[in-house]
Amino acid sequence: MANIGKAVKLGVFTLAIMNVTAVVSLRGLPAEAVYGLSSAFYYLFAAIVFLIPTSLVAAELAAMFQDKQGGVFRWVGEAYGKKWGFLAIWVQWIESTIWYPTVLTFGAVSIAFIGMNDAHDMTLASNKVYTLVVVLIIYWLATFISLKGLSWVGKVAKVGGIVGTIIPAALLIILGIVYLASGGHSNMDFHSNFFPDFTKFDNLVLASSIFLFYAGMEMGGIHVKDVENPSVNYPKAVFIGALITVLIFVLGTFALGIIIPQKDINLTQSLLVGFDNYFKFIHASWLSPVIAVALAFGVLAGVLTWVAGPSKGIFAVGKAGYLPPFFQKTNKLGVQKNILLVQGLAVTFLSLLFVVMPSVQSFYQILSQLTVILYLIMYMLMFSGAIALRYRMKKAGRPFRIGKNGNGLMWFIGGLGFCGSLLAFVLSFIPPSQISTGNNTVWFAVLIIGAIVVVAAPFIIYAAKKPSWVDPNTAFEPFHWEVDKQVQGAATTVTTTGAASATIASASKEPDNRTTTGTSSSGMSGKV
Repeated sequence: MANIGKAVKLGVFTLAIMNVTAVVSLRGLPAEAVYGLSSAFYYLFAAIVFLIPTSLVAAELAAMFQDKQGGVFRWVGEAYGKKWGFLAIWVQWIESTIWYPTVLTFGAVSIAFIGMNDAHDMTLASNKVYTLVVVLIIYWLATFISLKGLSWVGKVAKVGGIVGTIIPAALLIILGIVYLASGGHSNMDFHSNFFPDFTKFDNLVLASSIFLFYAGMEMGGIHVKDVENPSVNYPKAVFIGALITVLIFVLGTFALGIIIPQKDINLTQSLLVGFDNYFKFIHASWLSPVIAVALAFGVLAGVLTWVAGPSKGIFAVGKAGYLPPFFQKTNKLGVQKNILLVQGLAVTFLSLLFVVMPSVQSFYQILSQLTVILYLIMYMLMFSGAIALRYRMKKAGRPFRIGKNGNGLMWFIGGLGFCGSLLAFVLSFIPPSQISTGNNTVWFAVLIIGAIVVVAAPFIIYAAKKPSWVDPNTAFEPFHWEVDKQVQGAATTVTTTGAASATIASASKEPDNRTTTGTSSSGMSGKV
């Protein structure tokens, strides 16, 4: 019994590595390799205006509401009301749904490179039918496994993170260093400008996707209460984790730029091609299929975990009365089956966009941009909401607080994150000059109409919601402003009731006095 209260605390470096593992992914490196040396500027810029603010703001919000359900729905809902909170968690769920075809496209390309014939592998990886079939098979297989509720999926994901991300990242960087040290020719011009050409907006589009590289760091905020002296140690972990993350991304991007000419960089294939070229240089081509299997395993293991993950949040909120009963249905294992099926249909529909997009690469890029746009909406609500809560919930306990006194530092950190997210949001609509995305009309139509439909949907659902949608077994706590209204209402009722009781008592007291007086008078007169 004496050990129950002794919770295990995370060290600064341990938490930093946990954040790195949660954020780092290699599939986006080719998108930034086209920028050469200036890619380092984009990574640093996004880390300063997005990664670090996200980590710190999410830590304060997670610590504030650590005992309440809802996540981002709770955070935004406390600041702006239920309607906007519902929008925040809705776009978070939809964003993850759109993310699946892009990450599985990378997985399909990795599987294509398992063969030993480079020309055949590249041709297969570019085949839209092959990619579509693999994406759908793997996604629906992952959905089927999720419906079974298999507990070992989490363990597979942990191994996949190490085997499919951390080890390949380290290997790619080491290979780049060995290549240069051995006199290999660098295709990247290290004498070019560190700062990009800001006059060309279309050159900045792919850079906006870096924000998605860092997305998900808000999940680390839940660990703020697991750190000794969080006001000091949590920011340390954030900055150490951010530094390691940036180094992996920058050096990994450079490693690709060194071995592949800029004009030959392909968003979906270049990571595998880069490994192939390095392995040929060290006369170890037999390792190419091994790294392809490792990368594919990392992708597939991650999808197995996340197919059911984000849908759990929208499911919990739905049971509180925000989604029709249809979306609250579970199977006998308690898994949210209908939400998973609807999610699967959405993934299938998005995957069929292969039919209208000119290539696998363009499909990959347009869905990636739509994912960025939707995720950034949630982040803008989170950053602005954190500032608003400093005024709406002044006296609320904050186990972790940005700034010891006043709200100035929160305004700076939250404002920096909001402005960075807004900038990336605007840039995401501009077609990139580096990639053939087909007809610009299709590009704008998919992004603008897609964003409008996704954002409008939760407001329509919210307006149509009925009291009968609330699951009687839900334990979703009310928002603080709902509690305040209840307290004020109760106080008003008590005051009104008290005043009414006093009036009644006063009114009833006078006749009693008169009766008593009269009786006494009569008695006295009778006695006399």
